[in-house]
Amino acid sequence: MKLSNEENTIFIQIAAYRDPQLVPTLKDMLSKAKYPNNLRIGIAWQHAVEDSWDNLDKFKNDPRFRILDFDYTQSQGTCWARNQVQQLYKGEKYTLQLDSHHRFLQDWDLILIEMLCNLQQQGIKKPLITGSLHNFDPDNDLAPRYDFPLKSIFDKFMPEGAVLFYATKLDSWDDETQPLPSRFYCGHFAFTLGQFSTEVQHDPNFYFYGEEISIAVRAYTHGYDLFTPNKTVCWHEYIRKGKTKQWDDDKTWFTKNDAAHLRNRKLLEMDGEINDIDFGIYGLGTVRTLKDYEKYAGISFKHRAIQKFTACHLPPLVDLQKHPSDEEFEQSLLNIFVCCIDINQSQVPEDDYDFWTVAFKNNMGDVIYRKDAYKDEILQMKNNPNGYCEIWREFYTEIPPASWVVIPYSPSKSWADPIEGNI
Repeated sequence: MKLSNEENTIFIQIAAYRDPQLVPTLKDMLSKAKYPNNLRIGIAWQHAVEDSWDNLDKFKNDPRFRILDFDYTQSQGTCWARNQVQQLYKGEKYTLQLDSHHRFLQDWDLILIEMLCNLQQQGIKKPLITGSLHNFDPDNDLAPRYDFPLKSIFDKFMPEGAVLFYATKLDSWDDETQPLPSRFYCGHFAFTLGQFSTEVQHDPNFYFYGEEISIAVRAYTHGYDLFTPNKTVCWHEYIRKGKTKQWDDDKTWFTKNDAAHLRNRKLLEMDGEINDIDFGIYGLGTVRTLKDYEKYAGISFKHRAIQKFTACHLPPLVDLQKHPSDEEFEQSLLNIFVCCIDINQSQVPEDDYDFWTVAFKNNMGDVIYRKDAYKDEILQMKNNPNGYCEIWREFYTEIPPASWVVIPYSPSKSWADPIEGNI
């Protein structure tokens, strides 16, 4: 496979907001690329004159760069900035969307192109390789980094409607030799065909939350197949402690956020909402339907519910011929269970708890759900002025649990006796 020719250009999309990691990211990206001359880097550069570290002068005369220069006060949020970058697309063969705080594996560009081409050779016309990345610490840049493959799994519906997911290790049934089918799109890492930049553009009316699930559905309905990579090619800075975010500067960000959440619910017909908005180019595609995505992912937007195979982190249903009927799909959705376990603070007297087992059991005594509490949550509960530690848990289940158990642990006293209760 010849990749050094000009046909194998990659349009890089970066939306940067007052980010001291932008320049280090660009330098690392170029130095680690196998073919840096094939890169075309589009940047929505949202910056302030007082940010002395945020200077792109060294790149402005580089023909590979296309830089949109915005004073930070012009910014309308993440999705607006991503949309601005996409207007810089000029027909490159591939595209890679990133944030502005990354580090890269050597020859990352070659690896991604080979990964995508291998999928195409298997008959997948429009692969979209996307997913959550491992973290890196810019203050300790030379520290070893995790590089095992990750996959994105369902977490929950936000109260406003957006679907959240998180990254986890692969399971025993996952095949690490090739990219895995994925339900979700990750905004800080997405590699696919360049035409995606025009076919599935970011809706500038979105703000932040709702971006990823809306793009996942829109991509799928436009005929793209979502995959998570089986090899780590870059790392992302998640913590970003002390870094200025757009919502730190924008005093009206919440109005944009509320409007975006409503727009997302309309697009996905969530909670019985009627889609009465003309989304134009920011709407769903015509290759597949919204219902096709729901059956593929095992997610019902209308009911805010999921299928059992989604809850168990099993692969999505790729084969459309094996999708259930609408009636079967509705009948097999899991119920959501919400519970608050109240524990009197006198029952947990130690001051140094750093871990509590929190589990729910069926009537046979088998654990059907577990989500443990850690130091920050424990401290918050211990400081509750009403005298009770309130442990809120929400999960999907076929049968409601019959009982719960909490087992506190403190370094000074080790494991405490289990605290149990019936539901």
